[in-house]
Amino acid sequence: MKLPTDLEILNSIYKEYYEAYSNFREGEENGRDSKAYMPIDIKLIASKLNVDGGIVFGRLYNHLNKLHSYANDDIQKSKVPLFALQVGRDVHCIHFPMMSSVLAGLQSEKSKFFTTTWISLLAIFVSLLALAVSILK
Repeated sequence: MKLPTDLEILNSIYKEYYEAYSNFREGEENGRDSKAYMPIDIKLIASKLNVDGGIVFGRLYNHLNKLHSYANDDIQKSKVPLFALQVGRDVHCIHFPMMSSVLAGLQSEKSKFFTTTWISLLAIFVSLLALAVSILK
C-alpha cells in the first residue's frame, strides 16, 4: 500500500472543501464558526486516499501542523495552527487559506522537479543522438 504524500492529502482536502469554504458568508448560518478554519471529515479524506483515518490525522496534526503553524507578532504571541483539534464548536479544522498556500508551494515544487527531470532526459537523449551520429560518420 502506497502512503499518500502531503501534496495528495492537501489536494484531496482542497478539492473536497473548496466550494464550502468559498460559500461562507459572515453573519449567516454556515454550519461553522470561522471563515478561515474549515472543519474536515478525516475519515472521508482517508477513504478517498485509501488509507486509515489515523494516517491522515497523524500527518495533519503531528507533521504538517508542526511544519506550517506559526506565532503572531502580537503581545500574546498567539499561535496560528494549520490544523486545530477544535475551533469553537467545530472539530478537526484546517486553516484553509494557509493550507492553500502550502498546497500551492508543494505543487510548484513538484512542477519544478518534473520540468528539470524532463529537461535532463531530453539532454541525455540529444547527447546519445549526437554520440550515435559521430560514431556512424
